[in-house]
Formats: sequence, structure tokens, C-alpha cells
Amino acid sequence: MNRKNALAAAVAAALALGSVTVVATQSSAAPRPTAAAGTSAARPGAGFRAMTADARGEAIRTADRNASATARALGLGPDERLVAKDVLIDADGSRHVRYDRTYRGLSVIGGDMVVHLAEDGTITGSDLAHQGAIRIAGTTPKLTAADASAKAVKHARHVKKAKAGSKDSTLVVYAVGKIPVLAYRSTVTGAGETGPASREAVIVDATSGAALDQYELHQSITGTGNGVTVGQVSVETTQTAGGYTLTDAAHGGTIVYDSYNSPQSNPRQNARAFSKTTNSWGNGTSSSRESAAVDASYGLAKTWDYYKNSFNRSGIRNDGRGAPAYVHVDNSLVNAFYDDNCFCMYFGDGSSQNGNTPVTAVDVAGHEMSHGVTAATANLTYSGESGGLNEATSDIFGTMVEFSAGNTGDPGDYYIGEKLNMSGGYLRRMDNPAADGRSLSCWTSGAGSADVHLSSGIGNHFFYLAAEGTGAKTIGGRSHTGTTCNNDTFAGIGKDKAAAVWYRALSTYMTSTTNYAGARTATLQAAADLYGTNSQERYLVSKAWAAVSVGTALPDPGTGTPTPSPTTPTPSPTTPPSGNALANGSFEQGTGGWTQSDSIITNSSLQAARDGSWYAWMMGYGTDAVESLSQSNIAVPSTGTPKLTFWLKVSTQESGSAAYDTLKVNVNGTTLATYSNANASSGYVQKTVDLSAYKGQTVKLEFAGTEDTYLSTVFLLDGIAIG
Repeated sequence: MNRKNALAAAVAAALALGSVTVVATQSSAAPRPTAAAGTSAARPGAGFRAMTADARGEAIRTADRNASATARALGLGPDERLVAKDVLIDADGSRHVRYDRTYRGLSVIGGDMVVHLAEDGTITGSDLAHQGAIRIAGTTPKLTAADASAKAVKHARHVKKAKAGSKDSTLVVYAVGKIPVLAYRSTVTGAGETGPASREAVIVDATSGAALDQYELHQSITGTGNGVTVGQVSVETTQTAGGYTLTDAAHGGTIVYDSYNSPQSNPRQNARAFSKTTNSWGNGTSSSRESAAVDASYGLAKTWDYYKNSFNRSGIRNDGRGAPAYVHVDNSLVNAFYDDNCFCMYFGDGSSQNGNTPVTAVDVAGHEMSHGVTAATANLTYSGESGGLNEATSDIFGTMVEFSAGNTGDPGDYYIGEKLNMSGGYLRRMDNPAADGRSLSCWTSGAGSADVHLSSGIGNHFFYLAAEGTGAKTIGGRSHTGTTCNNDTFAGIGKDKAAAVWYRALSTYMTSTTNYAGARTATLQAAADLYGTNSQERYLVSKAWAAVSVGTALPDPGTGTPTPSPTTPTPSPTTPPSGNALANGSFEQGTGGWTQSDSIITNSSLQAARDGSWYAWMMGYGTDAVESLSQSNIAVPSTGTPKLTFWLKVSTQESGSAAYDTLKVNVNGTTLATYSNANASSGYVQKTVDLSAYKGQTVKLEFAGTEDTYLSTVFLLDGIAIG
């Protein structure tokens, strides 16, 4: 299941400077889950071979001939078959075969996989959407196809006045999750968000009729747009019975609406989707309401493309779902914002302050969409130094989107909002934040008390120096200074490497309470992961932090000599809640603080958390499997009677009192408690483990799951605490 963040608290996140405010609101949402990734795999390193259509066809036929042997090698069941879908061949002859699979002739949703082979045909690794063999009780449904169609119409979210016949429902195996189930896939049609011929796929349980999944079905085509800030560009649209809408199926079904100047307090009050009979949009000026919509559609698509191409991230929550966008919000509003409560983007028209230029520039769209990415990963609290990092993250990736877009009318630079016609020429500068007379270029002890739009300058300044180094440059036709807080001089690692470091730190190590010292720790670890502990990249990242007065530079890996830097604070990047020695014991910060052997921490709607949206889902494969969830460096209290408490829910297909599938609680490698399928419960039950023997010690806590060959047991964990 995809690791996502879902903290249900709306937090304002603003792109602001002076009297201008560009706001983003962030909170939570549960994405559609995907199953765990597979085994380690050989990856292409020297580029793919070019193949003719005939060569590709023969490669697929060869993969089909080998499908049975491949299935056996992967441990799939006797009722499963593999069907080759595509083959990529590396320059060195390695092959990467993409298969779909069936179960007793039924398509398996979530059954796809990629098998990696050496040139001699030896399997070197695999990535499976669903791990292990598919096992279900049977393929005879309790619901008829007609019943399933009726249920699908009832569950449809995006299609209104829907009509679906029994012919629309097809029996499948739904394996998106740990326990496959027999299901129906239906196509519901009718009037909806994309016009009178909208279509939605709805998947229902073939036994209960419960909705398992639903998503819109689009066909995207390319139209011509003329934006206010982006000029003439191509935009993705969707054809309807009456013409076209600004619905971008290529980017998760992102739809651009005209807010019709609905008030900021209710920006969807008068909204309607942009639609017309021709596929040409806007005239390049604000006289056409479509022009701002072109800017927004283009900017959000380029942001999606940047995250996909750079980090293989599909949209804000990495669930392939686009966020609706609304332009022309309110009147004279120099404002744009993202609201995760409704998964929406909003853009104002500007005012006389900026020549009534719509707030729809590419870096602004990238900034706002990136607030959603932050909410879905580290969920940085929007206050104190964490808030500054939140804002800096959006500036960093908004800037990277601008570079990535390669728009000739808006070339990449490290100025934020330079296309908005502000009196100062920009909203912020990353190379020299203090140039505006307000933003912070260097860390001080008062940084946490500063407005987050101003303290973001520290993170922005770091990123610029890490990417570009010191010294004066002209980038995108604009002057950049690259000054430092310690008069140091050094080279940068390049913007793409710097962005990769920041993204990995954000998505892997930062949590909601990370401060600037913690961000330094996180980025140094990320640089070590990506480029090596003794790499020049990691060294220069440390130099960039020292240059903004955060920490000291590491020893030069070339000489082993540390470079002098100012003394700075060293708080921990994550601070556990009061009374709990564990970090993120409720999992509401996603994976922060935890190490997992697989994608265990989740907010999947297929199971329920005890509190909030997030929980840990261990086991449930119905085949031989092991999993581990752990946290290290836990300081057990030195006073009182310390104990571990947690909430556990056990559901199983096993029967009897024999312990076939187990969950062990290990502390420093010693098993203190064991739970099994024999502990099945209808709900969460609180468990307590005495930790008196570890009083005052630093320990590692591990939950270790083991499942045998037959029948599944699911262990759900939530609300874990040590105190």
C-alpha cells in the first residue's frame, strides 16, 4: 500500500510577501491504496535499446512462452496465469517484462508485475503489485451481474443520473490490498463532472456489494491555449457530447473551473466547469476568462510532470488523482491557495496592485500543488521553523517546476512570482532572500518566532547555494548574487541533485515538527543515501547549511579536513509527543520515526484505524511471509514503572486455538509478548507490556509478524506509546 500522509487538521500555508498573500490550506485525505512493491530488482542503468515493432512483438511472444515457468519461479498458484504486456531491453541485454495475471480465467486488478531478467534469461528480481499467490474462497459470486450494476450506480461518486445495465459488470479478482476478493468491475455512465457522457469505473465486492474502488474514466486530447502568463501552449482537454472541457485526463483528471468570482469564503459557490464547442482556449489577456484557466491548467500539468519525471510521483498524494482547480476567485484577489479538505486549488485574478494579473504563474501553481505534497509526506506544521520549511519546500519545488517547464516566456530562475507584475518585481528571491528587507537569509535564534513566509528564506537560501554555489550569476535573464552568511565560497551540486536531496529528506526523514537543524540532519542523510556518505554532494550540502548559519560543514572527503562554520543549534528533527517516548506512535505523521520492511503504515480504507486515519497493517497475505515494523533509539523512562501500550486488532481466516500466524513484540531482540490468530477480536483491544527491565535504557522496539503457507491473519496496530 502506498505510504501517504493523512493528518486531519487544516493548516494555512501561504505564499505571501508584504500585502500580497497566496494561501494554501492543507490537511488530510485517504488515497486509493496500492499493494506493496516486490523484491529488489535489477534496474536499467545504461539506457534502453531501440526496438522495432516486430522486435518488440517477438520479445512479448517470447515472454508469453516463458510465462508458466516465470509464474512457478515467483511462487504463484496453480490457478494463476501470466500474460505478457510489454518488454523493455537494456543496452546490456537485460530485460524487464511487464505481465498482467489472471486467476481461473478472471482478470486480476492489482495483479500486474514487472519481472527483471539478465541477458541469459535468469530472473534477477521482480516488482509485484500484489505479493505472493492469489487465493480466494471461490469464483462463484453471491451477487448477480445485475445486482452488481445496481450497487455500482448507487456507489458512483462522479456520475449523476447514472444508468448501468448488467452487461456493464464483469467478474474480476480485486487484489489491491493484502487479501484478494472476488469482485465486479462496472462502468457507470451518465451526466457528470466531465459532461453528459461521463464514465466512472466502480468495483464492488461480489459477496457484499460494498464499494472497493471507484475512479473516473477519461480520454484526453490536446487543445490550444493562450494564457496570460504562459503564452501560447498546448493543454490537455476532454471531448464531450457538446464539445470540450478543460479536463486533463493525462494528469489524473484535473479539471479547471470558473469560480465566477465566488467569495473566498466559499469559492465554489458559483463555480462551473469551463466548456466550449471548439478546442482553442483564451486570447492571452485577462479579457478572456479562459486565459487564466489556460495558465492554471498548464502550470498544474507541468507540476504533475515534474514530480512524475523526477520522483515517479503520480500527483499530490501519489494516487494518480488530480486536484480540481478554480480560477477567478473573489474580486481583486491577489491570492492563490490549496485546500486539502476538498483537494482543491484556487486562483485569484489579481488587483490594481499588480496590474490585474491573474495569480496563475507556473511557479505559483507549482508552489501551491507542492503544499499538498508536503501535507502528504512530512506534513510540516505551519508554525515556527517547521512552517518556514513548509513554505520553503513549496518555493523550492515551484522553482524546479518553472525550470522543468522550459517555457520561453517564463524561463527558469530563483525568483518567486516574477511574472505577477508586483511593484518589487517578485515575491521572494532564493539567492538573496534578505534583499526584500524582510525575509531571513541566515538562521538566528529568533527564526521560529518570525512569520513563516519570512523564515522560509533560510531554506530557500540553503537550496540556492546547494544548487548553484556562491558568486554572481545570470539565470533566466535575471541577476543572482549567491552571497553567504559566513563569507564562504564553494560550488553547487546542481539544481536537480539538490532537489532530489530535498525530496528524499521531505518524503523519507522529515516529520511535522522538523526544524532547520532537523532539516540539515535529514538532507545530509538523504545525500548519503543518494550519493554516498563520503560523497562530494553530501559535503557541499553541509557547506550550504553552514553558509546560512545552520550547523557546521563536514570534513572535506578529499582532504578529511573540516571547514569552519558558525555554531548553531542541534535540536532533534523529531520530538515525540509529551508523555510518549515514541515518535509518531499514532502514525498520523505517516511513516515518520518508523522503519518498515514493507509498506505497512497506511491510511487505506480497506481497514479502519482506531483513531485518526493512519494505522499499521501487518500480514494478511495468506502465504508464507514475514514483516517488521520498528523504531530505534527510544529512551525508556528512568522513573516509575515504564510500559509499552498499544491497540491491536486481529482478524483471521484460521480457526481453532493453534498459533499459525504470529505477531511478536521484541525489545532489543528479546521477545516480550506474542499474539496470534488465536487472539482474533472484533475490534481493537489495548495491550500492555512491562518495560521495567529496560528502565533508563535506550532500546529498539520491533513488531515482527510471521504468516504460514495457508489462510491469512491481519494484525492492525494503532496508538503505540512508551511511558
